[in-house]
Amino acid sequence: MLLVLCVDLDNDLGRKTGMETPVIGREEVRKAAVALAIADPEDSDVNVLFEGLHLIDSIDDEEIEVAAVAGIDGREVEANREVGNEVDRVLAELDTGEDVRAVVVTDGAQDESVLPVIRSRVYIDSVRRVVVRQAQDLESMYYTIKQVLDDPETRGTLLVPLGILLLIYPLTILANLVGLPGTVFGFASGLLGLYLLARGFGVMEWIDWVVERVRTGLFTGRVTLITSVVALALLVIGGVGGMQELEATREATTQSLGVVEVIAALLFGSVQWFAAAGVMSSLGRVTDEYISGEFHWRYLNAPFYIVAIAAVLSGVSGFFLDEASLEFLAFMLTGGTLLGVASTLSFAVAESWTQRQSQIQQ
Repeated sequence: MLLVLCVDLDNDLGRKTGMETPVIGREEVRKAAVALAIADPEDSDVNVLFEGLHLIDSIDDEEIEVAAVAGIDGREVEANREVGNEVDRVLAELDTGEDVRAVVVTDGAQDESVLPVIRSRVYIDSVRRVVVRQAQDLESMYYTIKQVLDDPETRGTLLVPLGILLLIYPLTILANLVGLPGTVFGFASGLLGLYLLARGFGVMEWIDWVVERVRTGLFTGRVTLITSVVALALLVIGGVGGMQELEATREATTQSLGVVEVIAALLFGSVQWFAAAGVMSSLGRVTDEYISGEFHWRYLNAPFYIVAIAAVLSGVSGFFLDEASLEFLAFMLTGGTLLGVASTLSFAVAESWTQRQSQIQQ
C-alpha cells in the first residue's frame, strides 16, 4: 500500500484553520486544503496538500491513501516528535496488514528535516518538494519585492542602512567644501539616500496623510486648515521672538547666562506667541466640532488652559529675568490657576445642564 504523506512541520494547518491533525483520506485532506487556502492563500502548505491529492489521483495501479500530518510551530525537536506520533496514528488507522510505503510531500528543506523520524516508522519511496513555478516569473518577482518593501519591519532593516550608506559620499563632499567633479553624483545619491530614509522611516506615508488631510479640509470647508496655518506662522514668530529676547538679555549683562536664564529668556520672548498659536488652533478645532455636530462644552477648556499656562510661564520667566516683581509672579500664578479652575467648573456645569435638557426633550 502506498501512503502519500503531506508534512506541515510548523502546523500552519492547525493554527490557521483550527482543524485537528492527522487528516486522513482524500475527502478530508481536500477539505483541509480548501480551508487553509481560504484562511491564507499565500501559505505554501496549501500546495503541499493539493500535490498530495494530485498524486493519489494520478496513481491507479495500486492501493493508495493520503494523509496530512503536522508538528509544532517554532520548536523543531518537539515538532519532529509530534510528526512521528501522528505518523504512528495514521499507520494505526490504516491497519491493512500490507507493507506500507510512503511518498513524503513537503514545501522545502525545513520540513524535510523530519524525514529520519518518518523513515524510522515507514519505508519512504520518494520525497516530493513542491515548488510554485509562478515564483520564478518576473511578474511574481516584482510583486514579491513590492510586498517586501511595503512591510514596515523590512523597510526599517533594509532601506534605512542603504540610505545611510548612500548619504556617506555627499556628506564627505560637504565636509571637504571643494568643487570636485563628483559633486553632481554626490547630490543625486544624496537625494536618493534621503528618499530611501524617508521610505524606511515611514515619512512618505505621513506626508501622504498630511496631503490628504489638507485636500479634505479644502473641499469640506474645515476651519482647522486655516487656523493651523496661522498657528504655524505664530509659532515661527514666537521662535524668532524668543531668540531676540535671548540676545537682548545677553547684551544687557556682562556675565554669562546660566541654563535657567537662557530658558527663561526664550520663554519670556515667545510664550505669548505660542499661546496665541495654541488658542487659534483650539478655536479652529472647536469650530469644526460644532459644525459637524460633535461639539461638547468641555472642548472650550482648551483655549482657557492655554492662556492660563502661558500666564504662569510668563510670570515665572519674567521673574527669573528680573523683568517682573514677586507680586506680579504671585498674581500670574494665582490668576492662571483660578482661570483654569473657573473654566473647568463653568463648562462642566454647562455640559451637565445641556445633557439634562436633552433628556427632558426626549
